[in-house]
Parts: sequence; structure tokens; C-alpha cells
Amino acid sequence: MISFQPTVDEIAFRNLARNFAKEKLRPLARDFEEKRQVSDEISRGINELGFSALELPADWDGLELPLISQVQIVEALSAGDLGGVQGFRGPGEAASLFRLVPAHPLFNKIKKTTREKTWPAVAFLNGNKPNHSSSLRLELQSSGGGYLLNGTSRPLRMAKYAGYLLVGLKDTTGEQLLIWLEDHGQWRLLEGDYRLGLLASGFSKIQFHDTVITDEQVLAKGHEAKVLLSQMLTRTRVLEAAKEVGAMEAALDHAAVYTAQRKAFGQEIAKFQGVSFTLADMSIKTQAARHLVWQSALKVDDRDPEGEAASQSALQFAHQSLRFVTDCAVQLLGGHGYVQDFPVEKWMRDAQAQIIFTEGESELLLDHGERLIVGEERGGLHDFIQNVAASNPG
Repeated sequence: MISFQPTVDEIAFRNLARNFAKEKLRPLARDFEEKRQVSDEISRGINELGFSALELPADWDGLELPLISQVQIVEALSAGDLGGVQGFRGPGEAASLFRLVPAHPLFNKIKKTTREKTWPAVAFLNGNKPNHSSSLRLELQSSGGGYLLNGTSRPLRMAKYAGYLLVGLKDTTGEQLLIWLEDHGQWRLLEGDYRLGLLASGFSKIQFHDTVITDEQVLAKGHEAKVLLSQMLTRTRVLEAAKEVGAMEAALDHAAVYTAQRKAFGQEIAKFQGVSFTLADMSIKTQAARHLVWQSALKVDDRDPEGEAASQSALQFAHQSLRFVTDCAVQLLGGHGYVQDFPVEKWMRDAQAQIIFTEGESELLLDHGERLIVGEERGGLHDFIQNVAASNPG
């Protein structure tokens, strides 16, 4: 039997995160969006409390917490403001790779800066994501003992501020590579308003033109790169899904309080059947998503072979639930739901941007299906199909 009972330390960390989110993040959420960045004061507070180092390895002066502990903390933070959480400058998705290969010599420079608590931003370019736009294509071609990289990426979180770039990409022969870039001269930023939400998250496209990639900049290639990328994505999926659960909790709580106070025809609108049923559905979706995230975190911590499939299932269900819960919150507030005096319209926009920025629902299903076809992870097929069927009966 799986136990979701938090430890004493987890409760203390979660309460600390919840208080910070309520007192610091939520009141400044609109300011972050207007200025298109999280303030230095908030970033310092995040660093001082250790929230930027949850995933970092211990020999980097990180906390190296289990995923089951991390998901509770990032969920509590995201309940304050998902956009603010995604706007923190730091190691981002690359933290999971640092944890997997902490002693890699390519990380020596950034390892020193993180120990000094300067926390430079790292952007992650997953070139393996399906891309149907001819203008957003990347090509990595072998050339003279190294590689030439050309093309334009999708908008990447933190690309605007990134001092480092982690690239996962296959070359023209189909070989998987993980590449680490430090020199800004190797890429060009194409800034713009690429999102309706997560506006403080530093989104920007990155363009390469005959960028020379030397063997010294290659972290791993072939099977090793494939395994590392898979393990990294498994961990980041769980963490991103936890952030989405936090955003659901915020939208649900706000809608519940609003409908309990707003009156129509002489009674609180929360007492009307249509409203109460909607709130119940929102609560069920939020709690189900939370349980899937926690279950996947435990599987990854236990190095369960089904951990990757569980992470895909958790993120796919979180995407669907996040869209449903934030849309319902806007509708339950009626006309107020679309007014910036109320936070739900921002949360709905942030939710859609979050789903686009991470692996989309169709991408998760396609990737999982391909692995099932070739015979991998068959043990988790039944649970995965049940989760998908439950979230999308049609």
C-alpha cells in the first residue's frame, strides 16, 4: 500500500513554502507580469530559503531532496503564483541533470557559481519535441570532428536571461546528443510576446547560424545521452506536474470562497446545484492529479522501472485537470472572471502557457505509445490506459 503521509520535515518545509507564497508571491504576481520578471528581492528570498536548491546535488551545496518532498514544496509555492515560480532564475530543468552527473567537468564553472549563491539562469532546449513549424527547425550536422548547429528553437523559458544552455538534440544521422553551451556568442535571442501567460518567465526563441559544437561541449552521446535525457525528463515531468497541482489548488480555493460569499436570488451561489457540482468536479480533478504526482514521485525515488511511464501519466492528467479547473474558476466568477482585479484570469492564461511550454498532452501520449509498441514499460500499460480513460471518457 502506498502511503502519502508527509514526514515532519516535509510538513515544515511545505508550511514555509505556503507562507512565502501567500505573503510574498501572491501580492506581487501582477507586478511580476507587468515588469516581465520576478523581482531581485523575491529571488533572493527564494535562494535564502533554499527553494532554488531542492533538486541540486549535495556536493553542489544543494539539498538533494527526494522527489516526494520536492513536489509538496513546489506545489505550495505554485499555489501562490505559478507565473512567479516559473520566473525564478536558476538551474531550472537542468538541475535534474546536475543531480544525475554532478561531477561532469563541463559543469565546473556553474558549480562554482551556485556554491557562491549567484544562481545563473539555465535554459533547456529539448530538440526532440515534435515540431510542425517549418520556421522552427534545428539541424545538427557532423562536421570536421565536431558539429554545426543551425535553425531556430521554440520559445524557451528563461532563454532571455540564460547564461548557460542545455541542448538535447539528435544529429542528422539520428544519434542522440546532450550539449552544454556557455558562450552567448553561440546563439542569438529572438525576443517577443510568445505567450499570453507566464509573462515573467523570460521566454525567447534561440537562433543558431553555423554554430560550431566541439566534442568538448558534448556532455554525452548515443545510448548514454538517451538514458540521461530520459531520466532527466522523468524527474522534471513530476516537478512540472506538481506546479500545476498548486495552480489548481489556488483556482479552486479562490472560486470556492467567491461563490460562498456571492449571493443571487437570496442565497449564496455556491448552494446552487450547478455551481456546487462544478466545485466538486474541480476538487476531484485536483486531488486525483495530486495523487498521481505523488505516486509518480515515489516510483522515481524508488527507481521503479515504471517511473517514466508514471511521470508521463501524471503530467498528462495534470495538463487536462489544470485546463479544466482554471477554466471553471473563470466561469464561476462570471464577468469578474475576466477582470484583472481578480487573479483567475491570469491563472487561466498561465495554465495554457504552462501546458504549451512543457510536453503537451499529445506529445506525452505519442511518446508513451511508441515505447509501448517497441515493448518497453508494458507493465504500466493497464494503469496508464485507466488514467487516460478516466480523464477523457470520450
